[in-house]
Amino acid sequence: MVIDINAEKDIMKARTGGRNRLRDMNAGAIDQARVLSAISELARNIYLYAGNGRLTLEIIEEPAGKRGVRLTAEDHGPGISMVNKALEKGYSTSGGLGAGLPGVKNMMDEFDIDSTPGKGTKVTVLKWIS
Repeated sequence: MVIDINAEKDIMKARTGGRNRLRDMNAGAIDQARVLSAISELARNIYLYAGNGRLTLEIIEEPAGKRGVRLTAEDHGPGISMVNKALEKGYSTSGGLGAGLPGVKNMMDEFDIDSTPGKGTKVTVLKWIS
């Protein structure tokens, strides 16, 4: 599932699509809440900071039967000049709570961020579904 994020309404579109995919996987309520929170935060960051971008949701299945959800949020916005600071709880450049990226990192099992000032940001996260 790929959702282009160009307007605020696309955040809800991404959440709804994610909810449907998670239900199809029979994901539990806690896993659903964590993944949907991550979708909201990543999509909101694209909209607020870059103006537009793309959120991709992939279902991952390993041969041993392990299943998960990979989210990739990509934009060509201003990038993050101090990634380490942005991952600190309480740090915000927009006057918010500063819980966004640190919260996503804490809720997910794997987290990777690549950001270049002036070129954009790519965040990839993975949540294994129990």
